[in-house]
Amino acid sequence: MVEAVDEKVLTKTITRYGRVDLLRIDELGYMELDRRGAELLFQVLTEREEKNSVAIASNESFGGWTRTFTDPRLCAAIVDRLTFGGKLIQTGTDPYRLALTQGRAAAQNAAG
Repeated sequence: MVEAVDEKVLTKTITRYGRVDLLRIDELGYMELDRRGAELLFQVLTEREEKNSVAIASNESFGGWTRTFTDPRLCAAIVDRLTFGGKLIQTGTDPYRLALTQGRAAAQNAAG
């Protein structure tokens, strides 16, 4: 998104992200976003609002997102966009990839 701003194609990029059937964002909450990055993500989410699906994977609760989105008002607005009319699926505290790897290892050990 920041590159799109630098290349003066932000509107085109936001429109493209707005059109895809499903926008998947993995590991949200893992890294801190600067204010500009958070604002750009908010623009994309606003473009998609009530039109197309967004899937977010995060090991962090919404309360912890204030470390990712350092502006509390912007954080609240992003959470609002994501949760309005949406479905929240909580899978527990164990990361999916870790559980999958452990399951594979257990199956291999059982097989011999």
